[in-house]
Amino acid sequence: MAQRAVLILNLGSPDSPSIPEVRRYLKEFLLDERVMDSSPLVRNLVVRGFILPKRPRRTAEAYAKIWTDRGSPLIAISRRVRKKVRDRVEMPVELAMRYGNPSIPDALNRIVQMGIEHLFIMPLYPHYAMSSYETVVVKVEACIREMSPQLKRSFLQPFYRDADYIEALSQSMAPHLSEDLDKILFSYHGLPERHLKKTDPSRHHCLVTPDCCSVSHPAHATCYRHQCFKTTEMVCRKLGIPDRRQAISFQSRLGRDPWLKPYTDLALRDFPGKGIRKLAVLCPAFVTDCLETLEEIDLAGRKEFLAAGGESFTMIPCLNDQPVWINWLVNRIRSWSRKT
Repeated sequence: MAQRAVLILNLGSPDSPSIPEVRRYLKEFLLDERVMDSSPLVRNLVVRGFILPKRPRRTAEAYAKIWTDRGSPLIAISRRVRKKVRDRVEMPVELAMRYGNPSIPDALNRIVQMGIEHLFIMPLYPHYAMSSYETVVVKVEACIREMSPQLKRSFLQPFYRDADYIEALSQSMAPHLSEDLDKILFSYHGLPERHLKKTDPSRHHCLVTPDCCSVSHPAHATCYRHQCFKTTEMVCRKLGIPDRRQAISFQSRLGRDPWLKPYTDLALRDFPGKGIRKLAVLCPAFVTDCLETLEEIDLAGRKEFLAAGGESFTMIPCLNDQPVWINWLVNRIRSWSRKT
């Protein structure tokens, strides 16, 4: 039987909340052509000339607010996930980040040195986006071609509508929900609208018609917005959350180009004026708590909502290393193993 292994992949984090480390991390992240998808000349000018001189200080301050004794929450939690999965499967399990450390080349080098013949690559992104799932796949493929082109590999596909994933997400949410909540906000990471148009193979469906996400179309296979809507729909159906108690928004926008709407920060400020004063928020685009959930939403977002007149703000944690999530990962690995 072929020697098999698993590679778990997540977004990444700076090595510390210091300004130099944050600058190094932001440089790698923002110079990715699938994150900032302008021409190389424009991308380098914007990142090096306008973003890197000032933004690292603000971002470092944000990271400092959530940093733990074990370092970045995202890295610490991801390591726990790797250990718990590794303890339950009979094959090596490695962990890597798309940006920062532990790096993809280092993880693949260990895998190659073990003589692995078939690798199951698990990008932990439920939804497809060129700036998340796609860039991980492209990076891993490039490294494998350079280091060990004969290595067989299989990829975990975006799992936004997988029934077992929906069940796991629903179970993790249930303890945080109560009957007196006015609204449950599903806050997804934002994307520039142009990203959706670029990943639309037909080039004339996404964001062209008002009902583009609800009318069946091949573009949905790579449409982040449709997939976010689908996850929300399936979770709300599973938990019996009526339309009047649910909302969707998109966070973390950057720059002046139009991003997916509605924007989370504006929604949080507007809700109390609309009578929504008891709110629960979750961020299903992330399976691991990170800067965008812990600082942007649970700290800054909570403050904005309460300052605008909100009464209670419940932050629903990501799946992290909860047993239902570990079970889901282990079951996916076992399913892949049986088929290979």
